[in-house]
Amino acid sequence: MVERLVVIGGDAAGMSAASQARKRRDGDDLSIVAFERGRSTSYSACGIPYWIAGTVTREADLISRSPEQHRANGIDVRTRHEVVGIDLDARVVHVRDLDAGADVTEPFDQLVYAAGSTPMRPPVEGIDAPGVYGVQVLDDGADLIRELDSGGVRRVVVVGGGYIGLEIAEACRVRKLDVTVVDRSETPVGTFDPDIGRFVADALRDLGIELVLGDGVAAVETGPDGRASRVRTASGRPLPADLVVLGLGVRPNVQLARAAGLPIGPSGGLVVDRRMRTPVDGVWAAGDCVESVHRLSGQRLVVALGTHANKQGRVAGVNLGGGYATFPGVIGTAVTKICDLEVARTGLSMQEADAAGYRYVTAFVDSTTRAGYFPGAKPIRVKLLAEKRTGRLLGAQVVGREGAAKRIDVLATAIWNEMSVDEVLSLDLSYAPPFAPVWDPVLIAARKAFEAVEADVRADVRAED
Repeated sequence: MVERLVVIGGDAAGMSAASQARKRRDGDDLSIVAFERGRSTSYSACGIPYWIAGTVTREADLISRSPEQHRANGIDVRTRHEVVGIDLDARVVHVRDLDAGADVTEPFDQLVYAAGSTPMRPPVEGIDAPGVYGVQVLDDGADLIRELDSGGVRRVVVVGGGYIGLEIAEACRVRKLDVTVVDRSETPVGTFDPDIGRFVADALRDLGIELVLGDGVAAVETGPDGRASRVRTASGRPLPADLVVLGLGVRPNVQLARAAGLPIGPSGGLVVDRRMRTPVDGVWAAGDCVESVHRLSGQRLVVALGTHANKQGRVAGVNLGGGYATFPGVIGTAVTKICDLEVARTGLSMQEADAAGYRYVTAFVDSTTRAGYFPGAKPIRVKLLAEKRTGRLLGAQVVGREGAAKRIDVLATAIWNEMSVDEVLSLDLSYAPPFAPVWDPVLIAARKAFEAVEADVRADVRAED
């Protein structure tokens, strides 16, 4: 008897799960149908800001595997089909064909819920008005590009100073538009410590982007045509806008799952185990809509990144295919480029470490990406958090110019393997003047963190005496 797998969502997590399951089980044993409400599958949502900026010139360049390619591999992909209901008792999903306007019912033996996430919209007046855009899927990017290409946009207000908000702001600035970013935090990218955030703020201002920080959005006001024409902040400041883009981040798309009775965790994501199984037999979930466990804090949280979505989808697909795989958690590694400034982080920020109950020391170093005398050397700052007494590396943040950000991967590897800063200090990292100083900034920061741990121990000993 052929088992039937239904996948909800045709991007990273859903299609990774479908592809892995298909590799391990042939069509005589497992039939697979995947429903995607958009027109594309397996695309890079992270590339949308670069498409808007013109760095990426074709939508097709953001698609790693088309619906036709998936179909050729034995997966029945149905685009422009939106799942509108899940009946766990009857083991069926209810699907709407968005082009034909018809409703169909599809049975399943196994179900993968990979519905992704939706842009966060603050509950303020006018937030759903025409001219207010969220950017999450390729169709959103295409709609925004058409608007920007229309010639009627001169002033853009971006609501939210996180990764996507700043990347969209830069893309609009590249188009020579007037751009204002509004954020309730005092510094952009709230997942970074404020001292790193100030570097980001300076880079944005240097690009000509106006920042309105420490001030939220109270309303989006509309003009006579009903379109967004102005953003009013919580402090009462009016910000004229021909276009408003939401960059507040995303929330898990779990509406269908909740209605079906699937358990939702405290983070707002679906509850899954290490094999990506929900508590309901035969129902799996992966991607932006599920909870992950932070390996340092133990906190259950939602991390909307394509890296994790692909890995989680793979884990689900391996298990569906009869193998065994687990997803071991996250440590919060992220990287972005804002103007010519590269910023990256991993592990815990100071605020997160405080919330997790850690006692820690901090250390930072200002250095260069290459040997100081070598042409093209750029400034870099590396900041580390280390646990008191043990010296275990808890967090790292990097900010600098070209060649800075990918150093975070060394530190992410160290945190993943629970290394102490003195162990990091002893790492055999590569050296040549075109790539690093003889003491790489990572090693100098580790040395300073180790010295801070030792100084703290000596201070405690003196206090006990």
